[in-house]
Amino acid sequence: MAASHTMPDDFQRFQQAFTAHIRDPKRHPRPAGVPARRMRVYNELLLNNLDGFLLACFPVLRQVLGTRKWNRLVREFFAEHACQTPIFRQIPEEFVQYLQQAREPHENDPPWLPHLAHYEWIELVLSVSPLDMHDIHANPEGDLMTGHPCLNPVLAVCRYPYAVHRIGPKNKAGVPQETIILAVRDQEDIVRFIEINPITARLVDLLKSGELTGTAALAQIAAELQHTNTEVVIQGGIAILDQLRAAQIILGTVQ
Repeated sequence: MAASHTMPDDFQRFQQAFTAHIRDPKRHPRPAGVPARRMRVYNELLLNNLDGFLLACFPVLRQVLGTRKWNRLVREFFAEHACQTPIFRQIPEEFVQYLQQAREPHENDPPWLPHLAHYEWIELVLSVSPLDMHDIHANPEGDLMTGHPCLNPVLAVCRYPYAVHRIGPKNKAGVPQETIILAVRDQEDIVRFIEINPITARLVDLLKSGELTGTAALAQIAAELQHTNTEVVIQGGIAILDQLRAAQIILGTVQ
């Protein structure tokens, strides 16, 4: 009986040593009895697979960081983060969570690192969303002021302390600037990004319930702003509503 208990324990210890070495070969030695060449195949295969999943979602982040910093970041994520999902396309979400919540920033990290990652990840979220604007029955020509504007269900309003949409290989500094980005998937299944101001963001938020007319939503915004002339806000809001409809953020009015 003793042998039957010992063998599984030994095997589990071997598995733990094996996976620990794959995750972080510099900190955890190669398990005894495993040829170095074969172990290197496992190390490279799994890390390269992970790198491929992440690179598909974060191409700008990879370009801006450069090869050396990107590889180090992927290695840190592989070594330190225990993914909670077996679904490959959800790995980028775990990566964003790791950057936002778990990883201790390094001295030479760009301060916008987790924000740019989130901005790129949102495109994947909307691309694979099971929601579909074609399932919404709205009157595309409806009066947005007297009717109840109907929002595209595949959208996200994201707030960042940096102008993340302007960061790229030729602009790596990142401008500290409160930025609101509205991402939406259009009728061609293309995810588009639009920079909006706080008033537009509040208007979109108020319209989510589908319970307010355009006029009522704009009047509420005027009240929240403590504006002395509600009609001025409402008249200015008409153009915003029209712009949102043209961008397929508003699909029309509720039928």
